[in-house]
Amino acid sequence: MKTAVVTGITQGIGLAITEKLLREGFYVIGCARSKTDLTALSRYWNRSGTVLEPHVVDVSDRDQLTTFSNAILASGRTPHLLVNNAGVFQPGAIADEPDGQLETMLTTNLYSAYYLTRALLPVLKTSGTGAHIFNLCSVASLQAYPGGGSYSISKYALLGFSDNLREELKPTGIRVTALCPGATWSRSWSGSGVDSNTIIQASDIADILWSAYTLSPAACPERIVIRPQSGDL
Repeated sequence: MKTAVVTGITQGIGLAITEKLLREGFYVIGCARSKTDLTALSRYWNRSGTVLEPHVVDVSDRDQLTTFSNAILASGRTPHLLVNNAGVFQPGAIADEPDGQLETMLTTNLYSAYYLTRALLPVLKTSGTGAHIFNLCSVASLQAYPGGGSYSISKYALLGFSDNLREELKPTGIRVTALCPGATWSRSWSGSGVDSNTIIQASDIADILWSAYTLSPAACPERIVIRPQSGDL
């Protein structure tokens, strides 16, 4: 049974990816901040014979992230797939967003991926050809927009991290893919008045990730951009 590590697994894209991997027979080591949500999710899936190992982690907290990575390393399992999904969105303009917003965006959206990846790279390199790292970037990684502020800055940085990691890992056989979705349905859209049928479904992102992962080891989709059919909101 292959092992996947996924961050931010209890809602939205992270939940859809986790459920897809479980259905495909992966042992999933996942984390999120809510113990209640993690418990409910693991009870639901583990009773069906799949294996979801939940960890309560705030990825913006370096100590908690270190504890999580150490637990993965101590488990003796060799990850074949790492999905750096956890992130946070706070709109704002650079000129007047609250002090500390940039630090919050960078700590959650960039540093968590950077430090978890660094911690797991030694074991990923032992998993052989076929190991794959996915970083959940955004169309905000590609194009500035009004109100993007520190969020967009952090997503640009995450894309830069992905591009540099891809170059470094070419000789190892580990593939690196930046997923750059536009507006994707999650709880945060509830009550917004936006028709859920007009934006990307989280399951679409999970299906794209799986399609990229199952390509031959000789192929690496470096960036995947997906937008709602009607364009960005």
